Amino acid sequence: MINDITPLQIVSELNKYIIGQDNAKKAVAIALRNRIRRQKLPPELIDEVAPKNIIMIGPTGVGKTEIVKRLSKLVKAPFLKVEATKFTEVGYVGRDVESIIRDLTEVGVQLVRKEWASKVADKAKQLVDEKIIDYLFPVSNKRKEQKINILDGSFYSGIEEEEEKKESFDILTKKDEREERFERTRKKFKDKLEKSELENRLIEIEVEENIQPTVEVFSNSGIEGMGINFKDILGRMFPQKRKKQKVTIAEARKILLYTETQKLIDMDEVIRDAMDKVENLGIVFIDEIDKIATQEKSYGPDVSRGGVQRDILPIIEGSTVMTKYGAVKTDHILFIAAGAFTTSKPSDLIPELQGRFPIRVELNILNKEDLKRILTEPCNSLIKQYVALLATEGLEIEIADDAIDEIAEISFLVNEQTENIGARRLYTILEKLLEDISFNAPSFK
Repeated sequence: MINDITPLQIVSELNKYIIGQDNAKKAVAIALRNRIRRQKLPPELIDEVAPKNIIMIGPTGVGKTEIVKRLSKLVKAPFLKVEATKFTEVGYVGRDVESIIRDLTEVGVQLVRKEWASKVADKAKQLVDEKIIDYLFPVSNKRKEQKINILDGSFYSGIEEEEEKKESFDILTKKDEREERFERTRKKFKDKLEKSELENRLIEIEVEENIQPTVEVFSNSGIEGMGINFKDILGRMFPQKRKKQKVTIAEARKILLYTETQKLIDMDEVIRDAMDKVENLGIVFIDEIDKIATQEKSYGPDVSRGGVQRDILPIIEGSTVMTKYGAVKTDHILFIAAGAFTTSKPSDLIPELQGRFPIRVELNILNKEDLKRILTEPCNSLIKQYVALLATEGLEIEIADDAIDEIAEISFLVNEQTENIGARRLYTILEKLLEDISFNAPSFK
């Protein structure tokens, strides 16, 4: 986490990718800064300060998801996006809401594991090079044993001891010369390896067979809730088999790099660090929360609406969820919900859930000027993306300013006259515009 980043700097960073929506950017920037402030509080206060969860209100394609996604990347925090409609009330077929925290924990573990992998990358690469050299020129164990036997005092006995001793050291000298030549050859090939001159050469390596037992485990939500992965448990019960495989040095490098990296990573430390990150820095983005809002005139069982709201409430309030890595407390996880609320309104959510999202932000519908800026201004703007894609085919295209105006105008009008899908409409228009060029690009060479 960037400990000294200010709300202004956060908004400035978000502005590189997202056009407009200043109120939403400010809200998430303040929420993030409050997390940094919380870490500096005395121990007696640090557990008392809960995150101020946010609910974003606005139609699709206006930047709700992008704001949260960019925020999580900025602070390198565990981030999970879920759709509220994918969950059902406990006791019904479907995923229960506690799986959100289990999935977030898995994301956290993978995030920390990648950080560790980058730390040990140089060491792992050295070990891989040594292993490849060993596969190319294996050191003979027999040669080592002979060397030891010659030096062993028990080798010499009887009247001809001195002569045998002299003869033995002559043999040893010749062996030393062969060893020196052998080591010189190894060094020569090691230099070639470092220069990537042997990447296409075939070698035979030993790899672990990744065979899982063919046992299907059918579990209900209760077993899943315990955070138990039966496939992992059964997999560990069977011994790992090794097999020989012929691959190029380039392929061997990838296989061995993964293996050596895993050996250097302390998974206990990774899990401890990941759990801490999840509990204190984790961000959960709940999309389509408006779809589980209970309307006043709803009849019959409401498995995916009111029930889901009641189930999700304890997680947002703060509870302990069991995962396969251990117990995770949700008290300080930041929850950001979003929805269009076209057929419902935030007040249709149960009052307890409304109270857990004290900050409400309305995102603006994109106008023609916003769409025009989205085409050109962001670091990853759509125009830059399409130009770069066609450049890989040797084509240089230029989209004039008046053409950009027209694309923005058409996108805005189509959004007004049909379903408003926001900035996503630009993809549709640009794909249609460049369809023939993209199709015929290879033949233009």
